[in-house]
Amino acid sequence: METITPDPRRWWALAALVASMLTLGFDLTILNVALPTMAADLDAGTGAQQWMADAYVVVFAALMLPAGLLGDRFGRRRMLITGLAIFLAGSLVGALAGDVNAVIAARAVMGVGGALVTPLALSVLPTLFAPDERTKAVGIVSAASALGLPLGPIIGGWLLNHFWWGSVFLVNVPMAAIGIAACVFLLPETRDPSSPKVDALSAALTVTGLGALVYAIIEAPTRGWGDPLVLGMITASVLLIAGLVLRERRVPRPMLDMTLLTHRGFLFNTVAATLVNFILSGLLFVLPPFLQAVLGHDALGTGVRLLPMMGGLLVASRLAPQVVARFGARAAVSAGLVVLAFAGLLGSRTTVDSGYGFVALWLSLTGFGFGLSLIPAMNGGLSALPRDRAGSGSGLLMTMRQVGGAIGIALLGSLLSSTFRDRLDVTGLPAGAADTAGESVVAAHLVARRTGSADLLASANSAYVHGMGVVLLVCGIAALVAALLAAAFLPGTPRPAETSTAPDLAAEEADARQ
Repeated sequence: METITPDPRRWWALAALVASMLTLGFDLTILNVALPTMAADLDAGTGAQQWMADAYVVVFAALMLPAGLLGDRFGRRRMLITGLAIFLAGSLVGALAGDVNAVIAARAVMGVGGALVTPLALSVLPTLFAPDERTKAVGIVSAASALGLPLGPIIGGWLLNHFWWGSVFLVNVPMAAIGIAACVFLLPETRDPSSPKVDALSAALTVTGLGALVYAIIEAPTRGWGDPLVLGMITASVLLIAGLVLRERRVPRPMLDMTLLTHRGFLFNTVAATLVNFILSGLLFVLPPFLQAVLGHDALGTGVRLLPMMGGLLVASRLAPQVVARFGARAAVSAGLVVLAFAGLLGSRTTVDSGYGFVALWLSLTGFGFGLSLIPAMNGGLSALPRDRAGSGSGLLMTMRQVGGAIGIALLGSLLSSTFRDRLDVTGLPAGAADTAGESVVAAHLVARRTGSADLLASANSAYVHGMGVVLLVCGIAALVAALLAAAFLPGTPRPAETSTAPDLAAEEADARQ
């Protein structure tokens, strides 16, 4: 697997991977700041906004495993270039889109590209770098991916203050083009012909099963949970995912290796990591409209005001290894989830008059809890597996985290939507205007401006803050339940001798996903 003579172009090749990961990193958060602006310009309700965010995540989560296998079989460089080209094409479509459906389609196409790039950028590293240099290389790729998260809202905010909302898609085009050029000229081709074949049926079952579930959750607040379409989608989702599990258990070399979940350490660390992603994705969806519509900040101001979360995450990422070394992974994961629970419960006390200082406090605690729980959970999950299962384990863990994120946006966004609609006072408004106002806080603000209704404006702000409080309360309770599960079921602290046998690549892949 390792190259005996180091490739002289390896650090330039790393630059190509950094450009790719940076683009994907800030694209994960850039849309959160743009959604309120897009909601106003495209007349998009909360459901449509959820789809704009989720179309990318659902496709990304479902295709990540087969994408990695495609690279192993047909060439990682070739598939990386293909992924970046697909991502570039999706970004162009998004920038030129004139309605919500076109934006959702563009985000789905970008999800295909992102799914190809992420696992392949990681799998290229062992072929380029010897073990003594690999840790440094992984650190650089990790930093690029992590740096993208806080950069996204700030770049997005600056673009929205100066250009139209399509610029948040257009900014990806030069970045992806640089990534493609760098891969073409600097990256050597590598492959692993012995990897399992891509199972098209399993991939199709994953996409359709997950898509049906997300569709049902997003549509339920509008149609009602008893609606035949919603019930039909939930039933279809259960059947499709059950079919996927049965199929994967029967094939000799499964793409999604369910037997990994029989390892207690892997199972409960995966559950913890998935729940953390569920909470964080939902939070990043509900917060920007509060900062923009309710507190009245512009897009750039909103991006900057999300930084305390990143600050907390940065502190935790430095502290987590020391906490694990001193008290063990179980204590670190449990403590991180307790901090996350406290942040959620504190955040649920936010009112219209709270001001930003209070929000910054619970945001920084959220970031700290996120980092303290997720990093040890990822490493602990992979360390619980035998060395030869590290690759399939990291793939399953990454996929589960993305699924948690997709369901977080769908479920918490739907909870916000139904709570907001129930609390909004539309007395005296014509039926059409009342329906529009109930779609989102941004739509309610537009109707209030059009009708000159100060009462509707106050009611919209109050209803949104109440809905956000309910979402944060649910996040807090979910984190507390996860903390109790982690404390009760995670394996105790492994001896240092055992920890050192954890697979190098698996730990590096886990680090690179932080």
